[in-house]
Amino acid sequence: MTDSVYVGNAGKDAALDRGWLLGHFKDASDPRHSEDVEIKWGVHPKGDQRAHWVTGEERTALQVLVSGRFRVELPGRSVVLAEQGDYVVWGRGVDHSWYAEEESVVLTVRWPSVPGYAVGQDGAGKK
Repeated sequence: MTDSVYVGNAGKDAALDRGWLLGHFKDASDPRHSEDVEIKWGVHPKGDQRAHWVTGEERTALQVLVSGRFRVELPGRSVVLAEQGDYVVWGRGVDHSWYAEEESVVLTVRWPSVPGYAVGQDGAGKK
């Protein structure tokens, strides 16, 4: 690694930080540090699901299916990502949850990367 280049493997690196590859939570000296965006490589076994709905979301999100079958729950609708490359985008303030209908790999991009923001056990975003 040099000061501005990092080469890695998403599967291996994701396992070190709950799936997250890039965001404000990486050390400031790491090229993967970003105040603008967060990227996650999510590997989900069949039946894996979010424990609680996320409410009060402050970020915009994009989820892209790499493999498997993955359902995103949004207010009033379910979106099934079934073919490689299927994706869904939702904006700030949109509550959501998810369920892995099959073993799935999902790439998630969220922006901005909000320092101190975390989803609590009740699903609400907190600073």
